[in-house]
Amino acid sequence: MTATIWATLALPAVLGLLSLALPRNPAVRHTPLLAALAVLGCGLAMLALHPSGQTAAMGLLRVDALTAYLVAVVGAVAVVATGGATTAVPHGRFSALMCLFLAAMSLAVLADNLGVLWVAVEATTITTAFLVAYGGGRAGLEAAWKYVVLGSVGVAIAFLGIVLLYAATGTSATLSWVELSNGHELADTARIGLALAVLGLATKAGLAPMHSWLPDAHSQAPAQVSGLMSGVLLSVAFAGVLRLKAIADAALGPELMRTLLTIAGLLSLLVAATLVLTQRNFKRLLAYSSIEHMGIIALGAAIGGPLATAAVLLHILGHGLAKAGLFVTAGRTLAATGSHEIHDVHSLLTRAPSLARPWLAGTAALLGFPPFGLILTEIAIVVAGFQRGMVWVTSAALVLLLLAFAGIARHVLAMTLTRHDPPTVPAMGPDPATRMQRAVVLAGLALVALLPALAWPLAGALTAAAGVLGVAP
Repeated sequence: MTATIWATLALPAVLGLLSLALPRNPAVRHTPLLAALAVLGCGLAMLALHPSGQTAAMGLLRVDALTAYLVAVVGAVAVVATGGATTAVPHGRFSALMCLFLAAMSLAVLADNLGVLWVAVEATTITTAFLVAYGGGRAGLEAAWKYVVLGSVGVAIAFLGIVLLYAATGTSATLSWVELSNGHELADTARIGLALAVLGLATKAGLAPMHSWLPDAHSQAPAQVSGLMSGVLLSVAFAGVLRLKAIADAALGPELMRTLLTIAGLLSLLVAATLVLTQRNFKRLLAYSSIEHMGIIALGAAIGGPLATAAVLLHILGHGLAKAGLFVTAGRTLAATGSHEIHDVHSLLTRAPSLARPWLAGTAALLGFPPFGLILTEIAIVVAGFQRGMVWVTSAALVLLLLAFAGIARHVLAMTLTRHDPPTVPAMGPDPATRMQRAVVLAGLALVALLPALAWPLAGALTAAAGVLGVAP
């Protein structure tokens, strides 16, 4: 198991260094996909070995059921984002940054020490800032700068919270989240430290009201970068929130985190529900959909319990796969139409069926249409909310989800089904994707559709992962 831990970090890092060493070699375009496959393979190996808390690096790294599941999610989403994208940048620095981005996310989920977690999250900020700027032009540079400023503020707040939490541990000082979540005695300052740490990580997770960097960064970055950031970086940051919630629940009781996550979840749903109605850019539309789904995940975590926690973990996988597929499809649509404006894209179902099919399937998954598995996870979260007495919160969330549903569906139908007279329809080039790239996206969406069938085989892994967070079955 120790070898698997190191392989998860070393393989993407080595591929990144290889990309830097051979920047002009055409083969470096494929190193991000190879890194994604390596992370996915390591994650599946961890799941197969049924980890129960093996450590490495003197206890700074740890593999348990939750870690193994999250590493597999990172790898699976990364395979769809890198394998389905057509906007390959032919320079080794881009591929190196992508590989290092994957290594940083893997480190974040493998970290047992909150200080190491903070370093890994900061590393994701550094790598993705340059990747966002690769979107090109002044708009891409502005988006990257905004992301750096707001992301750094969030990470700085998280750092202050971790320092206060460390001070609250007293003479037996530790930042091991496993030790802290096992009832470690904490001073009163721990409440402030935990709240600040969650606030900082929530910024990286794209939760309102700390979300304002997200639409700009996700809309300006290259398609595969947007797919990774939306599909898995947000969830990696939220995994840190789940770790902190386990500590807070054990030391302070559930009320603090339940209140914070409920507020953040409802605000995120409110922001998404109101702003999707006025979007003109289809990549920004997907970005606001990410805020919506992070709101759902936050509410599920606030509700807690075995049903909601398992649904949150399964939702992270389904949303990541669907969003990665949609962002790379958006990149293909941009290449074919030359525009990211919704009003410039019409009649995709008749003009470009190879673009319309994954676009409709992906948005159907996000909107909770059967047979896609996100309807299963959303229903589970709603049922758990009513079961645990959070009736008004759950009811408000349902209303906001309905508004977001209407806004997203309106734009998607306008892009795919609306017909216009030939003189008003902008010229459209061919779909730039190869058969293999199309197959990767469709395979990811097929896996989302199979989530209800996979829920039973994954039940053991999900229950074990929830148990790591202190949720009894």
